[in-house]
Amino acid sequence: MNVRLRSPKLTGLLAACTALLLATGCTSGTTDSAGGEGTAKGPLVRIALGVDASYAPFYLAKERGMFAKAGLNVELMQVEGGPAAAEAVAAGTAQMSANADSSALPLMAAQDKLTALGVFQSSDRYLKVVLRDGIDKPQQIKTMASIQGIGLYSTHSYLKHNKIDPASVKIVKSSPPEMPGMLQRGSVDAYILFEPWAAKGDASGGHIAGRIGDFGVSYFQWLLAGRSWLAGNNELAGKVFKVVAEADALVTKDRKAAAEATQKQVKLPAEQTEKVLPEITFTARGFTDADHASAKRVVDFLLQQKLIAKSPDLNTVLPKGWYEKYVGAPSE
Repeated sequence: MNVRLRSPKLTGLLAACTALLLATGCTSGTTDSAGGEGTAKGPLVRIALGVDASYAPFYLAKERGMFAKAGLNVELMQVEGGPAAAEAVAAGTAQMSANADSSALPLMAAQDKLTALGVFQSSDRYLKVVLRDGIDKPQQIKTMASIQGIGLYSTHSYLKHNKIDPASVKIVKSSPPEMPGMLQRGSVDAYILFEPWAAKGDASGGHIAGRIGDFGVSYFQWLLAGRSWLAGNNELAGKVFKVVAEADALVTKDRKAAAEATQKQVKLPAEQTEKVLPEITFTARGFTDADHASAKRVVDFLLQQKLIAKSPDLNTVLPKGWYEKYVGAPSE
């Protein structure tokens, strides 16, 4: 059966409780105390984000004290990943978050609380198809594990690309750490996921059989802000995004330093991170017509799957010109 999102009320309640715990009661859930940030002044800005190599610009910026040098008081708030980061913003326990387009759009459709400010990275190579050993072609797949958002969208796209009706495959909702074990036990035949979980699946009874770009899928990571908070803090949000844009450029120029910062901040092996960073395009920019067209394709999928009841107003949730006004020219 296909994965369905939790109800908006339940999702919001769980997100609020989880995010509040991470923000106030669990030191392992934040990364603000590590690295060379030093003492910063000004209003606290919590940025909710997951834990994988795609967030390397944030880890590098924090480790090098780039936020503090810009006069910013930024705390990185570790969450499970997927929609959890945007849920923390919607719940008011974080002011900003880093989310993939297909993770953010369902929440944008369900409640009028989020605005995406621009793109900070993208890829059609970072998420990979992992098949269980013994499964040599897509037509043999009976069960797939999937995360919400980009995972479910990619799973359906992969099956359709291979002329398989997604309704004929059991799609099991899971979390990234669980999937390699599920593959090894034979509970699922395949999954599509980012690193390090693709590599872990490859080492746990599976093999990597392709990337999402092979079947025409790419994702875009957005920097989001709470709409009510943003109304009085556009300049502040722009300064935060400017640091992220500068860190994007540094990650591209010095992958080793970015990998080492990631290891210090969230304990991911530096060698593994450095290996996968070239699979991601770290470029910060504002929204374009092409971004709106890409978002509409995701929204159409969500509507088709009855995961949302209506489309968000893309002109409102993906404002063109905000980045150029408050951040500046796109990073090179």
